[in-house]
Amino acid sequence: MQTFLDLGCGSNKAKGAFGVDIYPYEGVDKVLNVNEAPWDLPDNQFEKVRCLHVIEHIDNVAEFMRELHRICKPSAELYFETPHFSSLNSWSDPTHKAHFSSQWYKLFLKSGYLSAQSGEFQIKKSHVTFGKSPRARIGSFLSWLRGTEKWEKYSAFSFPGMDIQTTLTVVK
Repeated sequence: MQTFLDLGCGSNKAKGAFGVDIYPYEGVDKVLNVNEAPWDLPDNQFEKVRCLHVIEHIDNVAEFMRELHRICKPSAELYFETPHFSSLNSWSDPTHKAHFSSQWYKLFLKSGYLSAQSGEFQIKKSHVTFGKSPRARIGSFLSWLRGTEKWEKYSAFSFPGMDIQTTLTVVK
């Protein structure tokens, strides 16, 4: 089995990855509903996981992170991309169950209360992306100038972001 997991790959599986999705798209290696734990995937198997626009569809994010922690090797790298809560994309899909801020991952770090339930992760990097419109450029500037948390608190709905891109590592 490959050591690179593309979780929720759809019909666009990453080259060289083991593709998992809830639907049997062409190229999917395993059909699996990740809202039902435990997953039928081996412990300590993966060194790299990609989750593009998946986590916002999850019923229980703490359980989802626990399963990721279980199936990953120590120091595995996990990449998440999800719509920012200020993005229309976060709200226009009725299958989205959660809307994330730039700080979503902090509860899974050593100091976060969910790490006891899910396993511990470390942050490698995280940032909010912005579109190319003038309003998006203002949001990007405000995020840079005042910091992302202040932009989210005071300006995000006036000058929305697009996606959150986060890379975590597994601590075991």
